Amino acid sequence: MNKIALFVDVQNIYYTCREAYQRQFNYRKLWQQLSAQGEIVGATAYAINRGDEGQLKFQDALRHIGFELKLKPFIQRTDGSAKGDWDVGITIDVLETAPKVDTVILLSGDGDFALLLDKIRQKYDISAEVYGVPQLTAKSLIDAATRFNPINDTLLL
Repeated sequence: MNKIALFVDVQNIYYTCREAYQRQFNYRKLWQQLSAQGEIVGATAYAINRGDEGQLKFQDALRHIGFELKLKPFIQRTDGSAKGDWDVGITIDVLETAPKVDTVILLSGDGDFALLLDKIRQKYDISAEVYGVPQLTAKSLIDAATRFNPINDTLLL
């Protein structure tokens, strides 16, 4: 059976789906699709924790589906910009998990992950799939993936 590990860049997926479609991503539908393709041996969602009620409900819903949540505090800089980047955390977890699975699935459009996918595909000879909003996903990430799965109507609420 195909062993699948799933990694979700929650902020990236939230903002790209909102920008492109003004809709939310359907995590439950994704879980159902992936469960039909193999055994989900790990699923981690990386998010920023603002602590507001809507976000807490969303986090509970993800846990209920089967995700482990990794949260960072929301940091507001003095200049008004925000800090909340999980790239290094996701990278470490993917590198630690890749030798134990057949497929790594990344939900993100961030081109910074292209190098990571190239690395795990070469080193461990595994499949590295990406789910992203087509027009907002870096070409380098699409090119690095074994398979690019466009987020469209079928995966939106």
